[in-house]
This record gives sequence, structure tokens and C-alpha cells, in this order.
Amino acid sequence: MQEIIFETKPTLIVETGSACGGSALFFASIFDQVGEGKVISIDIQKGLKPMREHPRVTFLKGVSTDEEVIRKVKIFVEEKRVMVMLDSDHSVENVLNELRIYNRFVTLGCYLIVHDTHLGGNPIINPNSPGNPARAVEIFLSENEQFEPDRQREKFYMTFLPGGWLRRKENKKEV
Repeated sequence: MQEIIFETKPTLIVETGSACGGSALFFASIFDQVGEGKVISIDIQKGLKPMREHPRVTFLKGVSTDEEVIRKVKIFVEEKRVMVMLDSDHSVENVLNELRIYNRFVTLGCYLIVHDTHLGGNPIINPNSPGNPARAVEIFLSENEQFEPDRQREKFYMTFLPGGWLRRKENKKEV
């Protein structure tokens, strides 16, 4: 994650599924090191307080696919270089909805990262698996040519995100 943030230099990370906010604080600490950046972290859990406050992090309570939440995110996105991390409800339906909604915010050359694509039989079939984000990625990529999986992000061959590192392609004009 820190390599991608350093290389692509987003000024905003939108994260769904913040829970206690640990990853949002991690991203904010990287932004502290590079000198700029903000994190918007979305979660449905009411009454749950983040681990600690940080001036670079804004927590939004609500369902990530809800119109009101999306409207708030749009305000933050304006004139920013944006990366999106999806890590909320891992059902195919929810992940696919998030992919279809949040992909429009991702800046050219930045990433749309889908967490836990190892679930749902990737690589081990587990009948108790909470979902199958990889199936949602597969469907999304069949509908959307603006993104491609970046398998080089799996350089150590160990990842909970196989095929989930989606890079927004540069627009290629036909001659």
C-alpha cells in the first residue's frame, strides 16, 4: 500500500469499511511523511469510535452505496488525485455496486483496490466464506475497460488481494 501511495501520489484515499479506523490511520501516517493527503473512511457501524482522531482523516457513518454518502464523497473528491479502497461487505452484490459507483472517482494511473479477493474459493473453497469479492471484480472488469488488474503488486506471491489491485488505465486514443 505504501509503495502505491508513494508512486501514484494520491491526495485523497476513499476507504469503505473502516471498522475502528486502523488502516485510515496508516494511510494518514504515510500522507504525513509525504506532506499532503487526506483520507475519507466510510463505515456503517453506529456508535463505534475510531481508534484515535487524526487531522487527515474524516470518518463518514453510513452505507457506502447510499446516495447521501456518495454525495458527501463527491464533495471531497473535487480536484484531487484519488485512490479508492473497498473493504466493506464482501458479498458479490455489494462489492460490485461499490465498484460501479466508486470507479468514477479514481484518477488516471491510480488504483481501485478490492480487499479480500482471496475469499470465496480463491484459492481455497470455504463454505463459511463471507463473500466472493473476486467474482465481483471479474464481473466489473467484463463491463469496464478503464481498469486492469496489476499483478505486479503481487510480487511476493502472497496477498489477500489476488487480482484486486485494479489500475485505472491511461486513455488511449485510436489513430
